[in-house]
Amino acid sequence: MRLNENILLLGEKVVLVPYTSEHVPRYHEWMKSEELQRLTASEPLTLEQEYSMQQSWREDADKCTFIVLDAEKWQAQPRTTEESCMAGDVNLFLTDPGDPSLGEIEVMIAEPSCRGKGFGTEAVLMMMSYGVSKLGLTKFEAKIGQGNEPSIRMFRKLHFEQVAVSSIFQEVTLRLTVTEHERQWLLEQTSHVQEKCYRDGLSESR
Repeated sequence: MRLNENILLLGEKVVLVPYTSEHVPRYHEWMKSEELQRLTASEPLTLEQEYSMQQSWREDADKCTFIVLDAEKWQAQPRTTEESCMAGDVNLFLTDPGDPSLGEIEVMIAEPSCRGKGFGTEAVLMMMSYGVSKLGLTKFEAKIGQGNEPSIRMFRKLHFEQVAVSSIFQEVTLRLTVTEHERQWLLEQTSHVQEKCYRDGLSESR
């Protein structure tokens, strides 16, 4: 999605930046992990295929992707590369042509040292806020492998409720409808987030 290609979202624990070719080598290394392949239901790709995937996601109007950076690392030194600060990614898929207000959300904290620190929670809240304010979304779905208990617990804490279980795909579907009450809660949870211009904002933010 090109809508977010010049947007940087600065939170307390994480920074969200558009997925660019600069991030592909690290992402490719992550996805060699059998554990991550299992948790994300992904097939391993060659580096060349990963670059092609990054380009197609950038052009595809129904996919919004941000790379999750460790904010502390990113802000520590002005010349720190984004690749060295990468923690994971967060995605929104607008997969239902009959309902443009529905977004499927997923998050992956791939870097082991970044897990258990609340990065995934903040990244999801920031992405949901972006989806509501910029994409007009009012409903979110998360499809999570049945064995991924930490992720299921996280989404439940964010007010998602289980609506379906697929024994075939071994996954549960959780959903959140953004009522006015939920919208206000979401705004409160993300009131600290700053939106900056991606390339210009990089040096100014640090």
